Amino acid sequence: MKQHPNTNIDLVSETIQSGPRSAAARPTRRNERGEGVISTAIAVLIVAFLGIALWQGFDGMVTSATTKTRAQVEQIGR
Repeated sequence: MKQHPNTNIDLVSETIQSGPRSAAARPTRRNERGEGVISTAIAVLIVAFLGIALWQGFDGMVTSATTKTRAQVEQIGR
């Protein structure tokens, strides 16, 4: 390992502590600005589609139960 010329600090540890020196090597906040919004929108769409599917299943089950119950009540009433 090379030593820093003026101190006893290793260049490797100095690089790790200070991070990358070039602007292209580090991510900027501007590039990642919309990621949270996009992820949230995708999650909302998934939950909305699941809600629609569950509602259709529930509605079909209730309609079927209502039809069977009416048929049974009519049969008992005869």
